[in-house]
Amino acid sequence: MSLLLKNIIRFALFILVQIFVLDKIHLHQLVTPYLYFLFILWLPFNMSRPVQMIIAFALGLTLDSFRHNPGFHAAACVLIAYVRPFLVALLIPQEGADGNYEEPSPKSLGGNLPYFIYATVLTIIHHGWLFILEAWQFGNFWYFLMKTLLSTAISLALIIVTELLIVRKQKFRTNTV
Repeated sequence: MSLLLKNIIRFALFILVQIFVLDKIHLHQLVTPYLYFLFILWLPFNMSRPVQMIIAFALGLTLDSFRHNPGFHAAACVLIAYVRPFLVALLIPQEGADGNYEEPSPKSLGGNLPYFIYATVLTIIHHGWLFILEAWQFGNFWYFLMKTLLSTAISLALIIVTELLIVRKQKFRTNTV
């Protein structure tokens, strides 16, 4: 399956699961499960930052159009697409897994811990920015902090389950032509 087709299917599936399954789950006002942004975390290494940001904007705007929000998810997605290459550069082993593998995974980042750090940092950034935009203020700092941390915890649990359920074949690429 081509990379473009695979990513189009992923895009559609993540949006559909978010809208028709996760948006129906209400776990008090503090916990909001999000999984759709995992699409951005799984984008290929070799994709340029502007292209990542455009795709992230399209993903967020698609979700915003279904939820009738004025661009909150689009802004959060663009932010994590901007930060993602910096984080990948920090977490990749010295051998340069981004040249050897197609996309981020526990295998390509050198283990479960670097991948979990990668997912955790981007999830915290996404949720923190999203909840700041939704509130338009810090208002009650403790409420914001608890909502961000609890939603991050449930989203990370969903990411781990998704990683275990969806097998992504990671082929090791060589530098030969």
